[in-house]
Amino acid sequence: MNRTVATAALCALFSVTSAHADDKVLNLYTARHYQTDEALYANFTKATGIKVNRIEGKEDALLERIRSEGENSPADVFITVDASRLAKADEMGVFAPVKSETLTSRIPANLRTDTWFAFSTRARVIVYNKAGIKPALVQNYEDLANPALKGKVCTRSGSHPYNLSLGAAMIEHHGIEKTEAWAKGIVANFAREPKGGDTDQIRAVAAGECGVAIANSYYVARLINSTKPEDQKAMEAVGIVWPNQSNVGTHINVSGGGMLKYAPNKAAAVAFLEYLASDEAQRYFADGNNEWPVVASVKVNNAALERLGAFKADDLPVGKLANSVAEAQKAYDRAGYR
Repeated sequence: MNRTVATAALCALFSVTSAHADDKVLNLYTARHYQTDEALYANFTKATGIKVNRIEGKEDALLERIRSEGENSPADVFITVDASRLAKADEMGVFAPVKSETLTSRIPANLRTDTWFAFSTRARVIVYNKAGIKPALVQNYEDLANPALKGKVCTRSGSHPYNLSLGAAMIEHHGIEKTEAWAKGIVANFAREPKGGDTDQIRAVAAGECGVAIANSYYVARLINSTKPEDQKAMEAVGIVWPNQSNVGTHINVSGGGMLKYAPNKAAAVAFLEYLASDEAQRYFADGNNEWPVVASVKVNNAALERLGAFKADDLPVGKLANSVAEAQKAYDRAGYR
């Protein structure tokens, strides 16, 4: 064998070996901070032999890291919660398009874009104090601006992505002017200045500090599943409403992610995203963090989700929702919802 042929053969062998080695590792940047996800990653490794190297952090810090690393970034996949955060990542140009028959066939069209995919959903529900509020008063998100609720409404910050995504949905359904007027109505009805997280809002409603609040469904489910007497007492004091069942349906948000533009292990990245759409992983999202699978055929066995019951979900495309987040922030700012 001459030197040229031998060198070419060696290079080809090295290329195949390197590709195989790349496929055995996945570098994941994640802003999901749920301990229950540990088993999700372990199961992926068990199923594929691909080791998951994980870096956790807040969305802004991780995205800045990805941006600054540029072409030298070791990150293959970025995952986080909330459509507005995924939209921000997309606007920064960090994602790469993914072509996968598995993903397009299993994930509904309204829960994916060309560059990122939703893998679980959570609903934004209305929580009310059973002793102080009649549920008929709070059947829709729009009702939160009703003057009849003056001094009764509690929320977390209007600048939080969960509330911005809801505002974006309102813009898609009603336009910017009506959404701003709605936000002003909520501000006029505050029982106190926005503070704390969703669990804090639920506890405040249970204690009578507020009459009504909005919270993501998995926070409600966690309290339902809690064995602490104080949590059980709190859940006895509150009622849950699936908003807008007679019209557009309850607003849902997502947990999702995508492959990064400069991913060094692209095959592993696609394999990981496809795994997240598998029956096993989809059930784990439900059992591990009280979220709903995006794959309609997957059945879950979660007592808290069953207790919450079935509901009609808003089917706005997540990409369209994400595009209105910046306008929602401007409308909230003008309304004084901070």
